[in-house]
Amino acid sequence: MGDETGKRIVTRRAVLRAGGAGALFAATGCSTGMSPVTAPAIGKQRPSRDSLEASLQRIADPAGEGARAFLTLYRDDARRAADASDARFASGTSLGPLDGIVISIKDLFDVAGEPTRAGSRILSDAPSARTDAVVVQRLRRAGAVIIGKTNMVEFAFSGVGVNPHYGTPGNPADRQRVPGGSSSGAGVAIADAMCEIAIGTDTGGSTRIPAALCGVVGFKPSKARIPTDGAFPLSTALDSVGPLAANVAQCARADAVMAGEMPWDLQAASLDGVRFGVIQGLPLNDLDRTIADRFSKALTAIGRAGAKLSDLRFAILDDMARVNAPVPLVSVEAYAVHRERLAARGPDFDPFVRSRIETARSVTADDHAHMLEERKRLIRAMDAELADIDVLVLPTTPIVAPLMAEVADPDAFIARNRLLLRNTAIANFFDLCAISLPMPPVSSGDLPAGLMLVARNGQDHRLFQIAAAVEKRLA
Repeated sequence: MGDETGKRIVTRRAVLRAGGAGALFAATGCSTGMSPVTAPAIGKQRPSRDSLEASLQRIADPAGEGARAFLTLYRDDARRAADASDARFASGTSLGPLDGIVISIKDLFDVAGEPTRAGSRILSDAPSARTDAVVVQRLRRAGAVIIGKTNMVEFAFSGVGVNPHYGTPGNPADRQRVPGGSSSGAGVAIADAMCEIAIGTDTGGSTRIPAALCGVVGFKPSKARIPTDGAFPLSTALDSVGPLAANVAQCARADAVMAGEMPWDLQAASLDGVRFGVIQGLPLNDLDRTIADRFSKALTAIGRAGAKLSDLRFAILDDMARVNAPVPLVSVEAYAVHRERLAARGPDFDPFVRSRIETARSVTADDHAHMLEERKRLIRAMDAELADIDVLVLPTTPIVAPLMAEVADPDAFIARNRLLLRNTAIANFFDLCAISLPMPPVSSGDLPAGLMLVARNGQDHRLFQIAAAVEKRLA
């Protein structure tokens, strides 16, 4: 694990410690750098320094996964930030709802003064970043206590969560199983209480897949909502930045800060009359029995709350598959990012990552432009399809977390990776917002599984409100 890197003093602060889907956002500041104001009465608070030290203890526990979940820790900087936050609270001031909250960031975000490795050994000696990524800047200004950088799939290119360079963190439900990716360390860090919020990225499901497989909440915003400046790219068309947390409210708080918004009052929506579309066909194919059973029970719970459930069949999903054949758009754009790096250091790539990027070797610039035009057309068509639907609902993944030994085989890896990404990639391709919520088990020993809610582009706030209501129903 990396030690103290990026030695600048972190003097921006942290978070409201209260959780729960119905918790209020305190309208006390803004992520773009407002001065401290009088803190609201929010009840008994655990000091930020106490939360931080508990997190550091869990990370350091040799029986746990901290050494694989985190690649870099900012112990001293985080302690200074936590102490500053506690001093503000003691004086009755706050920087807002993230003041004092312990947050991790994925290894692909720039932190000034250190190289951005993106989960790869290849970039260990890359030039140091000159400035923090935009989302990191906003988190610091909001008072977040940034504890460290989490592990990830090399260059964010897999939904499985394996990293042969730095080790793969074991799934909290079964350490012999993968955590999901590509934000693998983020999912494990939240599930194992190593931080309160984890910031990841999502190009085809990379916040929602680890959230589903680790039993936490993961959110993918509408793409333009949160800037990706200072995040190492995988696909410029598909990349987005999103949080993972133990509940919807914490995800919504982090989202608002990263989007540069004023904090807002998250109230769970009434589900009475809310129109849920249940996509039939491919998204429901090949479901593990436990996921099929839990999905059915989740739909029953939502229906009992007064929601209107209707089955939908989208031929447009066939059009999505056609655009991504024979080479997916993500591979085409990843090859553009890594072409020179592959030529110079190809053998140093994770072979499972390299082989999928190189499928785009023969794709031309004209081919790429045509794919982007087709995607724009299909985004407009999907928006029209969703005009009479509030949210789509489907399993986040059709399968539970595979065993690590199982995905060591290349063919098995490819098959499981495709299944894990199959449902989540819909939201990225059509530029929708989406959230994964844990589905409760139906029998002892059930592995974690996720329920995904998807809304139209720009409906992120409405999606959070509906998700908060569904979260209550599933509890």
